[in-house]
Amino acid sequence: MRGTALIYSSHNRCEYLHNNFIVQRALSGWNKTILFLPMSETVQNGSEYERQEFSWGTFRWYFDQFRHRGLNYFPFYYSSNLKRSDLDQLWWHLWHSDVVILGGGHSLTGMRRYKQLGFQYDGEWGKFGRILHERRQRGLLTVGFSAGADQLCESLSRRTYDEYDGKGFGLVRNTMCTLHHEPSRNGDLAHMAHRFSDHMVFGLPNDAGINHDFGVLPSGNIWQVYEFITDNSWDLPSDSMHIRTRHGAKIEHVYNNGKHWSFGGGDLLVRCESPDGRWREAWMRVGGRWLHYWSQQPTWYGSVEEILAKH
Repeated sequence: MRGTALIYSSHNRCEYLHNNFIVQRALSGWNKTILFLPMSETVQNGSEYERQEFSWGTFRWYFDQFRHRGLNYFPFYYSSNLKRSDLDQLWWHLWHSDVVILGGGHSLTGMRRYKQLGFQYDGEWGKFGRILHERRQRGLLTVGFSAGADQLCESLSRRTYDEYDGKGFGLVRNTMCTLHHEPSRNGDLAHMAHRFSDHMVFGLPNDAGINHDFGVLPSGNIWQVYEFITDNSWDLPSDSMHIRTRHGAKIEHVYNNGKHWSFGGGDLLVRCESPDGRWREAWMRVGGRWLHYWSQQPTWYGSVEEILAKH
């Protein structure tokens, strides 16, 4: 599946997810470029750059392995003193890069900064998000790691308990997630699903993610496909306790009626919805079988294409 949004949680740069879904995607692009944005990192020791530079370092060492293959990768740091020429450069790279990664940190810090950058010189609070959606329409990949994953969803997870607006960029449509998830926090997922019944909610453990895309069918219905990724390739013994997928963890999901399901690597979820949101239906491929989402019973469907053709 060639998704347009990838959201994930990881302890370090696990090989399967970072290589197959991020690096190889960039290498197959026209300019082989990855733009890394650590703008959600908070100020530390009075410096706007200290945490951002550290965050970039946790990715740079991995990307260095692919430099000989022509991979071009670089960060863009937030500063309260950015000039108009700096922002012009950011908008250019945001539009042209084959892969853009929104890094970790604090979700609200990043959202405020991303919005403020569009307003600063252009008076457009939504400029950053608009360009992300234009990337999606052009088939380019935007990645959200940790806080970035939260931001790429329709709603930030804190929207369930905070009066703050809490809207994300919506590249992963009608979806919320928690990061570094443990099954003991499934109650949080249940609360999220109850508060936002039109959203799919997922708990992403280390190291796991969701590859996603959506669009409009000839019928006018809106389709979404979720591809679930679990990665147990990071095998440094001292990190074992942090890599929940190495201990059998799956991606947790709670329905808006309280029902529970766990998705493993390679599972799929297909969702179709009418434009007005009054009709919704979904199916999931688990272990090679297509099940009806609500009943969790087998169906006669055999592929994503077949489901979409019927709706």
